Amino acid sequence: MMKPYLRNVLLFPAFLALGACAATAPASTGTTAPVDTAKTRPAQQPVPAEDLSRYRPVFTAPKEEAAPVARPAVAPTNHVNPQIEQRLRDQAYTNQNVKYAQGYRILAYVGLERDKAMSIRRSVISRYPDETDYLTFKQPVFRLYIGDYLTRLEAEQAMLRIRPLAPKAELESAQVLLNKTAY
Repeated sequence: MMKPYLRNVLLFPAFLALGACAATAPASTGTTAPVDTAKTRPAQQPVPAEDLSRYRPVFTAPKEEAAPVARPAVAPTNHVNPQIEQRLRDQAYTNQNVKYAQGYRILAYVGLERDKAMSIRRSVISRYPDETDYLTFKQPVFRLYIGDYLTRLEAEQAMLRIRPLAPKAELESAQVLLNKTAY
């Protein structure tokens, strides 16, 4: 009693699969013209065009203006008074006392070996004598920083030059020493 029922249960999905495959197969193997699915209207009834003019915005034409009159330039008088001049001098004096700014340094070496840090330092100094270097030791790690750069662009350019000498070099944000002779 159970065998015919089991056989029917197993054959039913097979028949469904065959039916689905037969439904998706092409009807004939010969060449046929593609089916036109566009709706066609009888030729005697043209579609009336919808009048959209009432929805369109209406603009008035701009008025023609005359050419602007050339006015003579006015020379400034008393544009720097003594109070402003004194404030400018005070600001210049304050700026001369600024020694540090936020910038970037290249971290050329981090490690436990002092000899390795010194060899990288010597190679950088020998190739680029204008670069400043800072070797710090915080037990047990040596860190070698190169340069004082105010912008990231300057630091990236210098890092490209130093990369062959220190392949693991990285940029670090740091408080850098301002070089007043460059300004």
